[in-house]
Amino acid sequence: MTIDSEAAISNCYDIKGADLSLVALVLKTTDIQAISRALRQQMAESPGFFEQDPVIVDISFIDTEQHSSLSIDLVNLLSVLREHALMPVAVKGAQGELLSHAKALGLVDASDARIRRSVAVAASVEEVPVPVLSPPPQPTPLGPMVIDKPLRSGQQVYAKGRDLIVLAIVNAGAEVIADGHIHIYAALRGKAIAGARGNTQARIFALVMEPELISIAGIYRISENALPKDVLGQAAQVCLQSSPDGDKLRVLAIKP
Repeated sequence: MTIDSEAAISNCYDIKGADLSLVALVLKTTDIQAISRALRQQMAESPGFFEQDPVIVDISFIDTEQHSSLSIDLVNLLSVLREHALMPVAVKGAQGELLSHAKALGLVDASDARIRRSVAVAASVEEVPVPVLSPPPQPTPLGPMVIDKPLRSGQQVYAKGRDLIVLAIVNAGAEVIADGHIHIYAALRGKAIAGARGNTQARIFALVMEPELISIAGIYRISENALPKDVLGQAAQVCLQSSPDGDKLRVLAIKP
């Protein structure tokens, strides 16, 4: 290569490393229609949850002895993901014929990708599983969203990539979601989902803790599992505690 050629290349582009936040679709079935229904339900419950997010298709949990590569309809699966605002870019756990097929469809081999796995939930916390998606941890959200009006039943607010601050009551039947922390300077009587994309450090704060549901990074607790008397109806915070027995939610009183 001549000096002039090298100069021409350097003037055209630079090659640098880059970080990209990915979502993992951890397949537990080869039934594409079932996956489509689950995604449709999640989109109905949380509109705008996915906004052209890049996704790794992880088939590591598929029993290859029971499901041949031909039984995984990648073409249909990729179409379903794009229909629900997900952009498939890579595949994990594929081998042989299936890996060749995935590459032919434009997917990158992400066999070395590290995907956060959920651990068992302590018996004292009731888990409402999300069967399809296992999102990776996200960076600390920036620029909180502020809501200064009461949220009525049926209303939903989602602070994507940031914290959420609510200055009024969250009524029963309303839902607040944030990728970061949730601060409610009033009563929480509806649902609050913090760390929606896997941020295990997220917390929920409320001046009056009376929730229908609380969740952090996919670990849920519902009202049927009543809160202790020292925090129910009081100023409290919710955090995620990890232990060898699994992850569980802790609800702690906020004392003046």
